[in-house]
Amino acid sequence: MNWLLPRLLVAVVAMAAGAAVGWLVGHSFDTPGWGMLTGAAIAIVTVATIDTLRGVRIIAWLQGAQDEDAPRDPGFWGELAYRVERALRQRESATAAEQARLAQFRDAMEASPNGVLMLSAAEQIDWCNSVAAAHFGLDPLRDRHQPVTNLVRAPAFVAYLQAGVFREPVSFESRGATISVLARSYGDGMRLVLSQDVTERERADSMRRDFVANVSHEIRTPLTVLAGFIETMGTLPLTEVERRRVLTLMGEQTLRMQRLVTDLLTLAQLEGSPRPASDRWLPLAPLLRQVEADARSLSAGRHRIALAGASDLQIAGAETELHSALSNLANNAVRYTPTDGRIDIAWRVLADGSGEFSVKDTGPGIEREHLPRLTERFYRVDGSRSRETGGTGLGLSIVKHVVQRHGGELDIQSEPGRGSTFRLVFPAVRLRSVATAQRGRESRDVVEAAETARAEPR
Repeated sequence: MNWLLPRLLVAVVAMAAGAAVGWLVGHSFDTPGWGMLTGAAIAIVTVATIDTLRGVRIIAWLQGAQDEDAPRDPGFWGELAYRVERALRQRESATAAEQARLAQFRDAMEASPNGVLMLSAAEQIDWCNSVAAAHFGLDPLRDRHQPVTNLVRAPAFVAYLQAGVFREPVSFESRGATISVLARSYGDGMRLVLSQDVTERERADSMRRDFVANVSHEIRTPLTVLAGFIETMGTLPLTEVERRRVLTLMGEQTLRMQRLVTDLLTLAQLEGSPRPASDRWLPLAPLLRQVEADARSLSAGRHRIALAGASDLQIAGAETELHSALSNLANNAVRYTPTDGRIDIAWRVLADGSGEFSVKDTGPGIEREHLPRLTERFYRVDGSRSRETGGTGLGLSIVKHVVQRHGGELDIQSEPGRGSTFRLVFPAVRLRSVATAQRGRESRDVVEAAETARAEPR
């Protein structure tokens, strides 16, 4: 109230001054009383006019954008303008802080790897992030305040919202992906819808189920055979010839299970270990000769096998993994190529410096539709024939993992009746010639000798 007393004092002084002036003027005309009243009235009107003008200025400022400071008049109107301006500035500051917090919240929701969809009590879209827009096929701006069930027509999603029971998520297909949705109620009938793309998870779960089923099937078959033979040997009198035949078959089934377990362990090791070092160099020629020897041993003279190339090269990688991949391709060619067929094992350096290992056979070939799936675990073009030849269905999967771990690629070309060609292409950074390696060793020897000489006392 410190502004009220000066305001009253100004009014009293103005009235007194007006009355005094009016008395002097009225005394001249022998009407001092009327003069005092007239002077006081004029003073009051003057003060009121000034106050009105000040009020008009404040109203004009309030009607504007309030970008500039309020009028700084003295007294009542100045105090009023100051207090109004302060209240407005405080409200603007609070509004800006709330907007900043809202923007920060939306930025956090936008950064979420999951979709966030906010629905009103009438199931209209209040807001959604870009992930939810991609999941549901929405436009975050254009589709605001639209009923979500008019835009997302998946029957499972619509029934889920209408049921209003959100204990468990629901999944449905949307835009070629599998979307899992979980809703929660909040506020006055509003709903928060969280979405997640579970396509890869579903695919992994499907692969896991198929893998378990395939492993169970692959192991169950030889186990059933072994159990049958054991029962036969325990309950039936067998001749020596029959006994030897049964033991031979039991040995074959046991070997089959051993190969399956070995391949499974190899795959597990490949998937769980770090990439092979790029500075562990192996001579390529002995590796290729070992692959050729393995193929000839498996063929037992039934095929014509030839090896060409790579006598002076080294490759960086894990020897056991490389031997496994290269031998798998060569042994597959032996298993599936008819007797008297030809198998060409070759290594060559391509124009860009990369290296290509290839196995070409004159086998029956493979239909085009099977080629993309050949590296899947337990996938067989002809399951019965694969088992007869001793295959586990994991060989090409191992090959793919090995070549990818070494930065390379697997390429398969085949046509029915024209044989098959399997190619492994390794990057140039994992190859070097023996001469290059020798020059590198000589350079290191020179450097080490120079350092030793400098370190010796003179």
